[in-house]
Amino acid sequence: MSEINVTPFVDVALVLLIIFMITAHVMEYGIEINVPKTKTVSTSTKDLPIVQISKSGEVYLGKDPVKLVSLADEVHRRYPGQTAVYVRADRETPWDPIANAMAVLGEAKLDVKAVTQPGNNIGKGR
Repeated sequence: MSEINVTPFVDVALVLLIIFMITAHVMEYGIEINVPKTKTVSTSTKDLPIVQISKSGEVYLGKDPVKLVSLADEVHRRYPGQTAVYVRADRETPWDPIANAMAVLGEAKLDVKAVTQPGNNIGKGR
């Protein structure tokens, strides 16, 4: 018999296709993780600018929408002399907008402080 049997090849290809179809959804959307609360939260009364990032990744300076590329310039323009900002993001916000905003603010030599929520049972025995 001089012909190649392609049945095992087709079986393996179909199994790989099914595995890819099942895992593609997880790779695209990620796994939902509840971000933990922090043990300690600073209650400083400094009047710092607040950069807010919504669930959909929209960036706001105070209550006004701001483009990410002009975020640092807007902070310097609206709050002259400030060396730090608060970054407040929804717990369901994807990491990319948060990381990009922090990078832009860091490049502008601004100290970035994250706004968190105190956890009641953080650090206690399980």
